Amino acid sequence: MNCCNEKEIIKLPAGEKLCRKHFTEYFENKVFKTITKFDLIGKQENLGVAISGGKDSLTLLHILNKLSRQNPKIKLTGILIDEGIKDYRDKSLEAAKEFCQKNNVKLEIYSFEEEFGMSLDNMLKVLDVKPCTICGIFRRYLLNKKSRELKFTKIATGHNLDDEAQSIMMNQFKNNIHLSARLGPMVGISSNKSSSIKNSSMKDNTMKNGINNNLKNKNNKNVITSNNINNDKDSNVNFVQRIKPLYLCTEKEVTTYAFVNNLLDEFTECPNVVKSYRAQVRDMLNNLEAKFSGTKYSIVNSFLQMLPDLKERFKEAEVNYCKECNEPASKDKCNACKYAEKLDKANASAILNNTQIFF
Repeated sequence: MNCCNEKEIIKLPAGEKLCRKHFTEYFENKVFKTITKFDLIGKQENLGVAISGGKDSLTLLHILNKLSRQNPKIKLTGILIDEGIKDYRDKSLEAAKEFCQKNNVKLEIYSFEEEFGMSLDNMLKVLDVKPCTICGIFRRYLLNKKSRELKFTKIATGHNLDDEAQSIMMNQFKNNIHLSARLGPMVGISSNKSSSIKNSSMKDNTMKNGINNNLKNKNNKNVITSNNINNDKDSNVNFVQRIKPLYLCTEKEVTTYAFVNNLLDEFTECPNVVKSYRAQVRDMLNNLEAKFSGTKYSIVNSFLQMLPDLKERFKEAEVNYCKECNEPASKDKCNACKYAEKLDKANASAILNNTQIFF
């Protein structure tokens, strides 16, 4: 069924066909309803918006900027982590800068190179590790650390329904059901009680001070080392709560909204994604969705019904703390410290052999 006489641009899973105007209204209302349903944003927030320069994050920032204009007590700041991925991040970085400047949104930019001494590309030259693994570890760490320093009350991320469905299934396939307790539209400790999800606080979201200032080697190059980990046993800073306002929006809907509202000219995907396990799960779910419309919605909706029980079951699980930085960890040393130590050793070896890992 068509919404009006205007040309349709999208067909929803329920069968309704919408024009540009009515789809934009539908999508924005869906996001605002998600925010209300899960109590994601309070009346007064210093909200950080994680930006990559892609369709999801620009769509999120565009809509939250509208909300901020309606409520001046909601302050927005974009935060972008530049991992250092050649021929990808430079393009998305410019898109983010242009968008924020055009919409009068402050943008804070931090890079792996400046904070850790190496870009992701150079890390991958010396470590035999999957790109998404080390990128995710350091990216999440840096995003949280800088958000604390900027005193954000929450971080909004552009994760959509497709992303959540993929994460749910990945945890199932890998027998990591305990990790699913960390999913949902709201992650972390909140002073607000969600009207839809109980037991939203997590046992593993205490964030200690971790990788801090850069060290310099004899060539005055920034180097990440295991000694850069701050072992502050008295620190007890909470993990900055993360929210997902696009939680119930499909990838197709987000992409359509971004293009019809001229938020970006082209869609560029991270080149490392095609190598990931997530990409395989994504393709599988897309195939199922094409044959059985509503598959992704069903996965997420079923998961939301189980989420309170998952949080209750795993909230009392014993939490170890990293002996190096006192971060919550499954073993004696957290992943950030492990990779910092590996990079430290790789760099020391390079200096010893008078070779250079990075430029």
